[in-house]
Order: sequence, then structure tokens, then C-alpha cells
Amino acid sequence: MIIEIADAKKNLQHNGFLDISVDPGLDLFAAIENLKKKKNAIVLAHYYQEPDIQDVADYIGDSLGLSQQAAKTDADIIVFAGVHFMAETAKILSPQKKVLLPDLKAGCSLADSAPPELFKKFRDRYPDHIVISYINCSAGIKALSDIICTSSNAEKIIESVPHNQPIIFAPDRNLGAYLIKKTGRDMVLWNGACMVHEIFSLEKITKLKIRHPKAKIIAHPECEPAVLAIADFVGSTTALLKFSQKDDAQEFIVVTETGILHQMQKENPGKTFIPAPPNNACACNDCPHMKLNTLEKLYLCMEYEQPEITMEETLRIAAKKPIERMLEISAQAGL
Repeated sequence: MIIEIADAKKNLQHNGFLDISVDPGLDLFAAIENLKKKKNAIVLAHYYQEPDIQDVADYIGDSLGLSQQAAKTDADIIVFAGVHFMAETAKILSPQKKVLLPDLKAGCSLADSAPPELFKKFRDRYPDHIVISYINCSAGIKALSDIICTSSNAEKIIESVPHNQPIIFAPDRNLGAYLIKKTGRDMVLWNGACMVHEIFSLEKITKLKIRHPKAKIIAHPECEPAVLAIADFVGSTTALLKFSQKDDAQEFIVVTETGILHQMQKENPGKTFIPAPPNNACACNDCPHMKLNTLEKLYLCMEYEQPEITMEETLRIAAKKPIERMLEISAQAGL
């Protein structure tokens, strides 16, 4: 076992996680709860994580909620069950705390679509523009931005900027196009997108609506414009969850990553939630990056306190400024 642990740590960067065998008889829920108390650790989980991880988490949310929780927690260790940029955000806001990510390879197609070196050249072409970046981006992109936003607060963030001030919006072109329509601002968009939200099939969703005429279509603004155009409600993951709780409809076609259905079903046991069909052969709309995290990996990263997110201090400070500006504007707007 000692040799196995040593090999797992040596191969951590290559594998992305600690490849250590876990006793199949171990109660992982109880073991994780014990490690939380023993190490003064908190588990944050994004809505797109697998149900078991959501159920063992101390806080479940989307980008804004998780960012705020990371900033105010008094835990010594933050275990971020999400993707890499989310754990980076926690480290940016809480440098004195140890931040763990169950699998380092839990990345993000949207974040990967904006390499910092290319984005800097793009930004330099518009020297009079300020940069508003969606939080689903790397620390490098955050450091090149003036304000960060989330899908929950993006509209308020944009409205806080004077109308005579031109804006670059990055990295999601679909969210950017939606915000242009909502705010009337003529923003320059970086050409990035989320692989999960881009694969939804308008044709299949339309056919599904015919089979379920009373169902309401609720969609995340990272979806393509044609899909958003037929939605009854568009909003962040948290907003979709709240809408499903408050609306009188008994059926919902949910156009976002399937992980959120777990919370929707828990909060609304009498309602039906139908995952929107994507335009691919496997008919799956799970984020492959989010689903790299497992309960076993979560337990192992807490037990051995690896993989750990580290960051060069100059980058951290530069990336923190636009996040703080976001949190200030959000607080002023009551978000």
C-alpha cells in the first residue's frame, strides 16, 4: 500500500488524480464526513457534479454562489468538486487556505477556448475597450479582464458600465449574444463556447415539445440563440432551479447539463424534468470534465490532500481584482 501511494503521488500530474485503490466496503459518505471534521475541510460542489457528490457537499451552487462561499468560508481546506477554473477562483480568493480538486484534468471546454496569450493580442486590438469576462475562464484570462461576471449577474455587471464605454465580452459568444440582446449594448465578442451547451438540437427539442405540449422549456444562456429563442425561461443554473420551484408547470424540458436535474427532482418531487436531447449519436448532454470527479476521487484527495491548486502570487493578485469588482457590483445589486 505504501508503494501504491508513492506511485500514485509520483504519477499525479500525468493521471490528474491519485490512482489508489479504495476498499469497496468503505462507507465513503461517512469517511468524507469524518475527514471534514478531522481536517476542518469544506466541500463545495457545482450543480453539474454527480448526485453522490452533491449529496455529500456542504454547499451546492453555480459560479457566483461558489465564488462567494469560497471567499467567506473559515475552513482550512476547500475541496472543490467542480472544474479547474472554479478551484482556481477559490485559491484566488482564499490564498491562505489549501484548495483541493479531485481530478486536475477536470477542465472546461469554454475556458480552454480562450488561451491567455491569444486573448491578450485580441484585447490589444481594442485599447479603448474594457474587458468583462465570464467566470468560466482561466486565471490567466481573469488577470487580463477588468470585471468578471457570471450568468446570474452578467446583465447587472454590463448595466453598471457607462453606455459610452465600449466593452469586450469573453469567452462565451452565445452568452455574449444573449446579453447584447438583453442590454442593447454593442459588445465585441470573443469566439468561445461551451461544448455541452452547443450540442443541443433545436429539431429534437421541438419534437420533444410536441410530445409534451404542457412542458415549459428552460435553458441556460450559454445555449445557441436558436435554442434560446424557443425557451419559456432563460437563466443561470440557480435561476433555472428557482424557476422550476416557483412556476406552476408540472413538466419542464431542461436545456443545460443533466447534473442540475438531481436538485430539481429533490426540490420538486411531484414534477417531471426531461433532459433536452443533444445533436449527437450517444444522446448524452453530460459535461465530460465535470463528470471526471467521483466520490472515490473526492475521498482520496481529502485523505492525502492532493491534488492541490497552487498559483504564482503575481497572477493571483491580478486575477483577484476583477473578481472583487464583480462581487462589489453584485452586492450593490443585491445578488
